[in-house]
Order: sequence, then structure tokens, then C-alpha cells
Amino acid sequence: MLSQFKGSFLFTFACLLLAVGYGWWQTHSAQATLSLVWIVLVLSVLEISLSFDNAVVNASVLQEMDEVWRKRFLTWGMVIAVFGMRIVFPLAIVAIAAGIGPIEALELSLREPRRYEEIVSGAHIGIAGFGGAFLAMVGLSFFFDDEKDVHWIDWIEEKLALFSNVKAAEIALLLLALWGVSLLLPMDEALTFMVAGALGIVAFIAVEAIGTVLEMREEAQKAAGAVVRSGLGGFLYLNVLDASFSFDGVIGAFALSNNMIVIALGLSIGAMFVRSMTILLVERGTLAEYRYLEHGAFWAIIALGGIMLASARYEIPETITGLIGAVLIAASLYWSIRRKRKFPDGEIEAAVRAD
Repeated sequence: MLSQFKGSFLFTFACLLLAVGYGWWQTHSAQATLSLVWIVLVLSVLEISLSFDNAVVNASVLQEMDEVWRKRFLTWGMVIAVFGMRIVFPLAIVAIAAGIGPIEALELSLREPRRYEEIVSGAHIGIAGFGGAFLAMVGLSFFFDDEKDVHWIDWIEEKLALFSNVKAAEIALLLLALWGVSLLLPMDEALTFMVAGALGIVAFIAVEAIGTVLEMREEAQKAAGAVVRSGLGGFLYLNVLDASFSFDGVIGAFALSNNMIVIALGLSIGAMFVRSMTILLVERGTLAEYRYLEHGAFWAIIALGGIMLASARYEIPETITGLIGAVLIAASLYWSIRRKRKFPDGEIEAAVRAD
């Protein structure tokens, strides 16, 4: 197991060294430097605790991809997750919201961190609408599936699978949720929220469409006798999903620090460990072994999406967000272990067919 986390520990060590160097350069105080390093560690733990469900969902996609694309997700995807979402994304928000250039936004983050924090926090309505809608679509699409024959919470999941025969039922449900939240907001914020939510739905549909086109192309190549080993569609989907998961982490990080470098270092460590957990789940076949774990992760995603949407109106502590996801995943793991004990080894397959 340690081999999967070797890179994460080395990356953590490098980030902590950077934190020590940056803290000393900024403060010339050992105590202040240790305080800064501590915040980096806390942010990394926060990111890991909020993103375990992300690792499970990533694993469900990666297990269908070949080894080459798995490695690309761990390397190229890591660059996108760290550089793109933890650094470029907040800078882009500030640049757009303040009407300034990216270089000016970078200078603002370093020279006036409080002003930088205010601008990023001021864009929360749009972020909540887009990220919440995208994550809700990811979770709902898993349960609105008429081919899904394994259910954890039967009385809900069976009905959702049945309603999947109604075209775009999950989109209609989400639009009603967006409209309901928008009624609680001032007029200008409500418009921003609805537009952002609609764009989140469009982004999900676009990613799904790209994946479908790529799959059709691969099937055509296979039919022609070509050897196909592409996972580009899944790679794109996973990176967009990672981006949506990081929205609340980036915004929530300002509760601990308004320093962009500190936030980037802490969240990047967390993102690296999430990648390692994903690879571990895939290589050990954990999702196949614990049959309800994936269900718990997708329920956690729906909960996270709902919390992001509600956060446009209500302030919801990060502790509650992480706790809800942890409880859902822990419960699904418990029921998976219970099921495995009841139907050990070869009896599991027979039980699945019986369901």
C-alpha cells in the first residue's frame, strides 16, 4: 500500500519545505513560520477528508480505463488539479470580478490578501450554482439509470431507477432545486445563481457528450479491427469532476488563511493524496469487493452538491460538509462488509443475480 502513497509523501515533504522557506522569508520568525506550516497541514487534512468520495468516484471511472490513461490522470491530471484549480482558478475569479489582468490579480493576492479574499468570496454565488449543479448531476445520473440492478437504499434507488425512463427527469428535478434556492436570494444574486447553475448542467452534458463521441469512435475502430486503448473521455470527465469538487475547498480554505500560496500548498497536498487513494482503490479492486461503497460515494456527491447550492443562501460549516460525506461512505462500507459476510466468496455473485 505504501508504494501508491510514496509520491504523495515526497510531494508533501517538498510542499512543507516550500512552506518553511516562504514562512521564514515573509516573517523571519520561527514561531510564525511554524504557524504557517501548521495551517498548510490542516488545509491538506481538510481537503483529504472532503474528497474521499471524489476518490471513490474517480476509481469507478478509472477501473474502466487502461494503465496508460491511469498514469496520465495521476501525472497530467495532478498538474491540472494543482496548478489549474488551486492557483489559476482563484486568480481567474479575481481577474474577472475586479476587471483586472491576471498579473495584477497575482500581485493583488500577494500584496493585498484580504482584498483578494473578499473578491473570491464575493463570487461565491456563481461558484455555488455552477459547482453544486454539476456535482448534483453527477450523483443523480448514477441513480437515474434503468440498467442499474444493484441498490443500497432500495426504497429510494429503485424508484429513481424507475423514473429514469422519463427523459431528462434528473435535469427537471435539479432545475426545480435551483429555482427554489433562487427564490431565497435577492434579484441580482438569483439571476447569477440560475445562470451559473444552468451552465453547470450544460458543462455536465458537454462532458458526457464528449465521452459518448469518443466511445462511439473507439467502437467503430474496434469493429474495423483496430486496437483501441484510449481513455480520453474518462480523463476529461475526471478532471472536470475534480474541478467541481475543489470549488468548496478553495472557498472554505479562506476560513483558515487568506494567503494564496499557503492555500495552494495545503490543498495541493490533499489533492495528491486523493489521487493516491484513487489508484489504491482501483488496483485493489475495492469497489468490486465492497458493493455499496460506490453508492455511498454518489450519495455523498449529491449531498455535497445540495450543500453547495444551499450555501448560496446559508453559511454551512466545512465540518458539516465533511461529516455528512464521511457518514454516508462509512455506512455504505458497513453494509458492504455485512453483505460480504452474509454471502462470502462465490455466493456474492449468486446474491447479485438474485437481486
